[in-house]
Amino acid sequence: MSRYSLATLARHAWRSNAHWPEALPERPLKPSYDAVIVGAGGHGLAAAWYLASQHGMTNIAVVDKGWLGGGNVARNTTIVRSNYFHPARRAMTNRALELWRGLSQELNYNVMFSPRGIINLAHSSSQMDDLARRGNAMMVDGVGAELLSVEDIRRRVPILDTDPQARHPIVGGMVQHEAGTARHDAVAWGYARAAMALGVDIFQNCEVTGIETREGRVESVNTGRGRIATPRLALCAAGGTSHLARMVGLTMPLENHLLQACVTEPVKPVLDCIVTHGVHNFYISQTDKGELVLGGDIDGYNNATSVGDPRTFEEIARVCLSLFPGFEQLRVMRTWGGVVDMSMDGSPILSHTSIDGLYVNAGWCYGGFKATPAAGEVLAAMIATDTTPSLAAEFGLDRFTTGAVVSEEGHGPRPWMYH
Repeated sequence: MSRYSLATLARHAWRSNAHWPEALPERPLKPSYDAVIVGAGGHGLAAAWYLASQHGMTNIAVVDKGWLGGGNVARNTTIVRSNYFHPARRAMTNRALELWRGLSQELNYNVMFSPRGIINLAHSSSQMDDLARRGNAMMVDGVGAELLSVEDIRRRVPILDTDPQARHPIVGGMVQHEAGTARHDAVAWGYARAAMALGVDIFQNCEVTGIETREGRVESVNTGRGRIATPRLALCAAGGTSHLARMVGLTMPLENHLLQACVTEPVKPVLDCIVTHGVHNFYISQTDKGELVLGGDIDGYNNATSVGDPRTFEEIARVCLSLFPGFEQLRVMRTWGGVVDMSMDGSPILSHTSIDGLYVNAGWCYGGFKATPAAGEVLAAMIATDTTPSLAAEFGLDRFTTGAVVSEEGHGPRPWMYH
């Protein structure tokens, strides 16, 4: 598999771009692998890449019932940040931010990481106190945070409605300058291509139909293409995790909800950062093509489909116009939804299970995409060494029986409001 470079681009352009090699060549399914990862999304593909690049494990298979990057990794709003309150969440996402900065060079694929900053708005003095508390916690760990006055926000985002008589008057905010966005499908393709170059096999349209165990240990995986023997199996299937876990008798503390988003027609550059609402779980940014990406809260009921509640979309539009009345005439080009697996404490599960050789990476709620590099790196270390890396120490599955939950305050409305 050739590396992308200026010389490669020029050579293929000279040949009318008619001889580019296939990016993801089809390979035959082997009867056995050292490890199998279920889910060809960001986390699963990242884990495969780090298994190969950091641990020398190349006899790996990644299987997915759909197409590569067809799940949540391509159904989010591309935000990358580490402005969490809980130390465990902050450490995980801050490690991810470190990896995001050099990811394009490492993968030889442009993931379009853009550290443009994220502003959390406050609409009351109590919310400013909360942002100051979170910002102080971030700075203690060396994570950048800065409180903003209304005048600071007005200078940074002049198109924002800062009128004191606005529906949601802005009293201040907080910015994390290191945060930004990345191109979601490019992340999936970048990890996939780099992993395959090291020998990892990726199988699309290969649904898992059963998991076989013997004497409390993983033995094999049954798929639509046949049986795969393996001593290590990792579940990275987001909303499909509970279904897979039931195949081996495990009940996951997860609920599936739909998270909706939309994109407008492109306009000239008007927003050079990410802005989030302080009351509603609304967030907005502008893409390199000029489109405005809008997202909101999860639908408040269990849902395992991509068909969303129109009321949620209406709320996204209403909150957007309360902050940016100048966007009133913009047309929405498309909407989408991703099935997110919501844990009972709002934090992920990155853990061994009671079955030897079975690992679970799930429950990322709103925050799966931003943690992609770190989650993949940690899961790869867990699979390769059969130990729990320090970054995953507090995200064990057993915390729901011991009561040592990781209640996160920095990602919007509390997930357990819906349970």
